[in-house]
Amino acid sequence: MARSCRFLAALVCAFASGGSGALATENLTQHHALSLIDKPHYGPDFSHFDWVNPSAPKGGRVRQWTLGSFDSLNPFPVKGSPANGLRLIYDTLMMQSPDEPATSYGLVAEWVAYPDDFSSATFQLRSGARFNDGTPITPEDVIFSLEMLKKVSPNYALYYKDVARAEKTGDHQVTFIFDVKGNRELPHIIGDLMVLPKHFYAVAGANGEPRDLSKSTLEIPLGSGPYRIKDMDPGRSITYERVKDWWAKDLPVAAGQWNFDEISYTYFRDRVPAFEAFKTGQLDYWYENSAKFWATAYDFDAVTRGLVKRHKVPTKSVAEMQTFAFNVRRPQFQDPRVRRAFNLAFDFEWANKNLFYDQYQRLESYFDNSELKAPPRPEGRELELLQEVKSEVPPEVFTTVWRNPVNTTPEDVRHHLSQAAKLFAEAGWVAKNGVLTNAHGAELTAEFLLVQPDFERIVLPFKAALEKLGVKASVRIVDTSQYQRRHDTFDFDIIVATFPQSESPGNEQREFWGSSAADKEGSRNVIGVKNPAIDTLISKIILAHDRQELVAATHALDRVLLWNYYVVPQWHFPYDRLAMWDMYRRPDKLPSRSSSFLRVWWYDDKAAKRLGEARG
Repeated sequence: MARSCRFLAALVCAFASGGSGALATENLTQHHALSLIDKPHYGPDFSHFDWVNPSAPKGGRVRQWTLGSFDSLNPFPVKGSPANGLRLIYDTLMMQSPDEPATSYGLVAEWVAYPDDFSSATFQLRSGARFNDGTPITPEDVIFSLEMLKKVSPNYALYYKDVARAEKTGDHQVTFIFDVKGNRELPHIIGDLMVLPKHFYAVAGANGEPRDLSKSTLEIPLGSGPYRIKDMDPGRSITYERVKDWWAKDLPVAAGQWNFDEISYTYFRDRVPAFEAFKTGQLDYWYENSAKFWATAYDFDAVTRGLVKRHKVPTKSVAEMQTFAFNVRRPQFQDPRVRRAFNLAFDFEWANKNLFYDQYQRLESYFDNSELKAPPRPEGRELELLQEVKSEVPPEVFTTVWRNPVNTTPEDVRHHLSQAAKLFAEAGWVAKNGVLTNAHGAELTAEFLLVQPDFERIVLPFKAALEKLGVKASVRIVDTSQYQRRHDTFDFDIIVATFPQSESPGNEQREFWGSSAADKEGSRNVIGVKNPAIDTLISKIILAHDRQELVAATHALDRVLLWNYYVVPQWHFPYDRLAMWDMYRRPDKLPSRSSSFLRVWWYDDKAAKRLGEARG
């Protein structure tokens, strides 16, 4: 249920045999909140979350940077580069809690109910929910949103694949009918649905042309969320302003949140000039993703004087699987022995010591830092599931503990490179004039496609090791628009790809690894995985009847993905690293799974005035 949001005592409704929209009266439980793991922490009468300051002042601004450029204010279609922050303008049926695993609370929806077989889910919309032009949010808007998002986005089409249709079942009520029974996650992922204004797309835009959700546009969209777009300079900057009469501002689920009056993003082609802008006070906030810079770049005057503060916030979420991801549509990467050889050639320990200041841990799982990580060997229910696909998975799944190579000595490095050379040879690649070549005369080439120049220093030592083995490796850095285009059309050999996971995986696994997503441009199956065993295990996860079954199926999927060597795992860091000019404050308790800067921190007027005086 990666990136999913869901929200939520007796509902009257179930489908009558008669036909579309008809309902029979049947008592079901109305849920103000949903959790796939534990009972929600807060009951239906809670006043606010304990990780917010309900009296946090509103005001001030946050200026931050982002990489590249943008040419669209429509985040839904594949084509175009959408501006950063657009999710700020849209409300969803339910709101995810950043403090509880796989748990959401009702936002646009007051409650949700579903039958025991999970064949449908009914959402009661809040009577006061409205778009930012004052128009009420209706069941028709929710139905329109589902239909259009499935139509214009391959990712949403896969995410909501098992949602057959939505029907209006009351003045403020909409019911979603599912294609399958027993999928416990479906009510939750429907809670993820961003609600779009049907009336806005029913009329022509400012240019006189019909509004089309499938196309890029720079027309400012209408939302219902806590922010609206104030102004923008296409490709260069965008600023959001707080909607002061946001319909949800006084709800317990929103109290103490979204406190900044303005949030702006300035686009830079490179982090170096962006960081200079931060150092001189042109930017206010910096999320640091570089271990090297965290260790070495914060010795400037404003830090020394205490005008810029640094925060290292621990997080408990599942570690994102950050990787060098192969495009297995390319013929040279279709043999898993080749992919395994690449992993043997990557010296993480050298990179961690010399580039990362020993701040990182190597990823050993697609679900690292959680109970979903596969144990050393399969047992019990996991073993039973793997036996069902035994003929379609590597034999090592049953016999060998999967591990990354570890280089503690120069001898380790030589040993692993020797193993890599043997695997290349077994796969039919023989050195000719110093370059690995197959029986058809094709050379083993590998282009690392990058959009972040910082990553070049990490890739170059890896490239050098591969070249020693005879791989014709290269590095290409492109701008964001070109990178997005090549990414979406799968025009690459190797990219840096991240696969975020939740503590309750589900339908999104189809997007990451499902065969049906492999050939859909813009899908999240960037690797091109088409593996019947993986498809089977994804179905086991989606239709798991309880937590124990889900964990077993996820262990099996993790193990099969690892043994197919679709990626070279990189590293993770169980903290958020934040730097900011000293005019922001935070609650005493932060959510356990995110620093949630934009959501729960606030601007301190007095501190800002002191800061201004100190800076002269």
